[in-house]
Amino acid sequence: MHTLKNVKIGMIGLGYVGLPLAVEFGKKMPVVGLDINQGRIDELKAGKDSSLEVEPEELIKATQLSYTSNPADLKDCNVYVVTVPTPIDNHKRPDLSPLIGASQTVGKLLKKGDIVIFESTVYPGATEEVCIPIMEAQSGMSYNTDFYAGYSPERINPGDKEHRVTNILKVTSGSTPEIADFVDELYQQVIEAGTHKASSIRVAEAAKVIENTQRDVNIALINELALIFNRLGIDTEEVLKAAGTKWNFLPFRPGLVGGHCIGVDPYYLTHKAQEIGYQPEMILAGRRINDGMGAYVAQQVVKLMTQKRIAVVDAKILIMGLTFKENCPDLRNTRVVDILDEFADYHCQIDVYDPWVNPAEAQHEYDISPVAEAQPGSYDAIILAVNHRQFEKMGLEGIKALGKPNCVIYDVKYVFPAGTVDGRL
Repeated sequence: MHTLKNVKIGMIGLGYVGLPLAVEFGKKMPVVGLDINQGRIDELKAGKDSSLEVEPEELIKATQLSYTSNPADLKDCNVYVVTVPTPIDNHKRPDLSPLIGASQTVGKLLKKGDIVIFESTVYPGATEEVCIPIMEAQSGMSYNTDFYAGYSPERINPGDKEHRVTNILKVTSGSTPEIADFVDELYQQVIEAGTHKASSIRVAEAAKVIENTQRDVNIALINELALIFNRLGIDTEEVLKAAGTKWNFLPFRPGLVGGHCIGVDPYYLTHKAQEIGYQPEMILAGRRINDGMGAYVAQQVVKLMTQKRIAVVDAKILIMGLTFKENCPDLRNTRVVDILDEFADYHCQIDVYDPWVNPAEAQHEYDISPVAEAQPGSYDAIILAVNHRQFEKMGLEGIKALGKPNCVIYDVKYVFPAGTVDGRL
């Protein structure tokens, strides 16, 4: 019989998902946080979180939380929570290598009666088809006889200080009815918003992957409408505001769809669909539209520059913002890079300015060296790609001052009113 009495949690992965959860559990019970990045461990031990998801005072409150880069330090744990990333590869296929590596690590640590809970976003069936066999092979033990599993999909929203891990309702599941009850009760210790116990791991996996697929398809529709309205000479935001006066109109806006969830999760679902012989159409159509928006922005800016008789070749262009969303340092799957890729064909000089970004991470992930500050009066075109509060505070005049007198200003995020900038998405 599993009870909460002697639970000791091993948290595998201390990124945007794992750290906030480890901190909350660490306020109530013993937790050992594992991350393979020794630099990450060092900063957390020093009371700092470079992802800015957890404030230093919250780290201090987690009195039962310790950090390590050595898996052997988790040998006394009896509940393992896996929160590693699940990205896609260059061919837009699921990259399960972090999940496979975590399953191998946990498999070597498993003891009789242990429970492994996965939080990483996957396609329905991945936990039991991919992770469980690895853990069985590594441990020499049998699933649902010697060890058990659960799945409780993460619902972290990076940079969001209002919707935190504790006040977002959590879906839970387990590999047996008893384990499902245990997993649900465990999360109820820290999730103030409550839990929803799914009937199976596969249902919980499917629920997670469609959350972001639904948003992706909705944004794709609005992006396609923006492409149409641009050709009609109609301002998209004005249309959306007018339509939004009806009570059941959904308030989506066009934009670059990146990040670790919305731009990635649909490919996990479509991968599984194709594997079982179904060719998804709407989901992949939405992905094609959204993946093309960065190139579209660049093409629109080139068109506006040409209309102003600004030479595009060797032009100096400022891109304001590199992260995948405003007011957070998260660079994962940012689609701002698509704008840069499109401009590469025009041999422009590009400066990327983003006060939220770690320059070393931008260099490592995308071979981009952001400028420390934008030079006033220097740019032929300025693209406001991410609505960081620092940019809003500058105001339109402050941003225009960075450009040359005839500079093109393109507002991807509708920061400024229609008619005050040269172009908007």
